Amino acid sequence: MNQTGDLPKIKYDSAPEVPGAKNDGSARRLFVAASVVVFVVAFAIFHGIHSRVEAEAKLQGLAQASAIPVVEVVHPRVGADGQEIALPGNAQAFNDTPIYARTSGYVDRWYVDIGAHVSQGQLLALIQTPELDQQLEQARAELKTAQANLEIAQITATRWLNLVKTNSVSQQETDQAVSDLNAKRALVDSNKANVDRLEQLQAFERVTAPFDGVITVRNTDVGDLIQAGDNSAPKELFRLASIRKLRIYIPVPEVYAADVTNGQSVKVTLDAFPNQEFAGTVVRNSDAIDLNSRTLNVEVDVENPAGKLFPGAYAFVHLKVPASAGSVTLPSNTLLFRSEGLRAGVIRDGHVVLTPITIGQDYGSAVEVLSGLTPNDAVIVNPSDSLANGVAVHVHTKPVGTVRP
Repeated sequence: MNQTGDLPKIKYDSAPEVPGAKNDGSARRLFVAASVVVFVVAFAIFHGIHSRVEAEAKLQGLAQASAIPVVEVVHPRVGADGQEIALPGNAQAFNDTPIYARTSGYVDRWYVDIGAHVSQGQLLALIQTPELDQQLEQARAELKTAQANLEIAQITATRWLNLVKTNSVSQQETDQAVSDLNAKRALVDSNKANVDRLEQLQAFERVTAPFDGVITVRNTDVGDLIQAGDNSAPKELFRLASIRKLRIYIPVPEVYAADVTNGQSVKVTLDAFPNQEFAGTVVRNSDAIDLNSRTLNVEVDVENPAGKLFPGAYAFVHLKVPASAGSVTLPSNTLLFRSEGLRAGVIRDGHVVLTPITIGQDYGSAVEVLSGLTPNDAVIVNPSDSLANGVAVHVHTKPVGTVRP
C-alpha cells in the first residue's frame, strides 16, 4: 500500500491488435457507400433518360395526331322540295278601258266621279248636241218628203201598169213610171238610213258604262267641248276598271319556262300587305321567249272580290320550281371551287376523296347536286382550300345532320 491509502492499480493487458484489420473495415465501408452512390446516380440517370424518351414519344404521338385534321361532315339530303322564285309584276285590272264620247257637243252633266262603283249600262254623263239634233230633224223631214213622193210614184206606176194591159199607154211610158217608183223607194231607204244613223249618234249623248267596275279617272266637266270627229283627237271622259279580278304579268326566266304550266296555283304577295298571301292561278302564257329579255310572259289571275288589291300595285308571284329527279341537296359551304372544276370532299375509309359534282338549282344556303353524290356520302363541311386528295382525316363525333334547303 502506498502512503495515501489508495488501493493499488491493477494493469490489465488488452487483446493483441491484428495488423491491417482497422484499414480493411474502413475500406469496406467506403466501398459500400460508393456502390450506393453509384447505384443512385445510375438510377437517376436511367430514370431521367427514360422519362425524356417517354415524353418525346408522347410528344411525337401528339404531333402526329394533331397533324391529322378533324372535320365535320354532312350527308346529302334526298327528295328536295325544289326552289321557290319570286318574280315581280304589276297588278292590272282585268278590264281597263277609257271611255270616249262618240258624238260632238258640250257636256251637260256628269254623274260619277273617281272611286265610284258603277254597273253595266249606268249613265255616266250627258252631252248636249244641238247641231246633231237639227240634223236629225232635217233628216226626218227629208224622209217624210221621200215617203210622200214614193206614194205618188207607187200610184202612178200601178195606174200605168193597168193601162198598158189595154194598150192605152205605151210600154215605154209604163217602164218609166216603174223606174221612177224604184228610184223613189231607194230614196226613202237612203233617207231612213240617214235618220237611223243620226238617231244612233243622238243616243251617244248618253255616256254609259260598258261593264261593271270602278271609275279611276274623270277628265271632263260641265260645259266641256267634245269633238268626236274622225279628224280630231278624241278626249277621254272617264276610265273604267274592273277590279273583281286582277291580272299580273310576270317575266319568267328562260331556264324556268318549262316548269310553268297553265292552271298552276301560285302565291302572291305585296309590299303593302307584308303578312298576307293571296291565291293566284297561272291562266296563260305567251308560248314564246322574248328575244330581248329571254323571258316568258306569264299571266297570273288573282280573285279580288272585296277590292282590297288595287290595279297598278307592285306584286310578287312565287313560283315553285320542282327539283330534278335523282338529285340531292347539299349545303353551299361544302363546295370546293378548283381549277379543274367543282368538287366536294367525301370521306372514304378515313381519307379524303375530292369528288367532281354537277349542280343544278341554287337555293342560296344550299344547292341541288345533279350527279356525283349519294345520300350515304359523308361530305366535309367548310373544307380548307388546301385540302388534298387522299389526306387522312378524323371525323368529328358530333353529327352535323342533313341539310335542309
